[in-house]
Amino acid sequence: MREEGIRKDTVREVQQINRRWRPALMAFFLRRVRNHAEAEDLTQEVFVRMLNSSESEGAPDAYVFQIAANLLTDQARRARVRAGYRETLAGMDGLGVEQVDPYRIAAGRDQLAALAAALNELPERQRTMFTLYRIENMSQEMIGEAFGISKSAVKQQVAKAMAFLMARMRETQ
Repeated sequence: MREEGIRKDTVREVQQINRRWRPALMAFFLRRVRNHAEAEDLTQEVFVRMLNSSESEGAPDAYVFQIAANLLTDQARRARVRAGYRETLAGMDGLGVEQVDPYRIAAGRDQLAALAAALNELPERQRTMFTLYRIENMSQEMIGEAFGISKSAVKQQVAKAMAFLMARMRETQ
């Protein structure tokens, strides 16, 4: 019961803060960032910080815009760091250094998942031969000996698997 009373007090406090400060904070942030979604995010962050701060319990009015100004300062600092990082990466273009790009990482993971799914569609014997040859770097002669077939039969199975996988990967793009 006590926990429920605390929760109701917190909900009431959040509602009060929201009613009182949202319009002013939104106007403050919109004048500076000129992006409604970003202003919303910053306003929410002010509320979170107010609710987590022990200093603002007595007089939150004194801290609201200080918190907002600090958020803008933090945002500007992060933007400068990111811009510097992008400049550094731009200077490395001719050096053969791969850029760390979250989009490329996500796309690569998606492609790996598609390849794994396509590998699982192959018949088990063909999948095993392909995996041994292409991933484990086992020679076709050794694979042929293990399966009791000729080197050319292994080569055919690997080629079929490769054609199938390439077709599947083209479908996913």
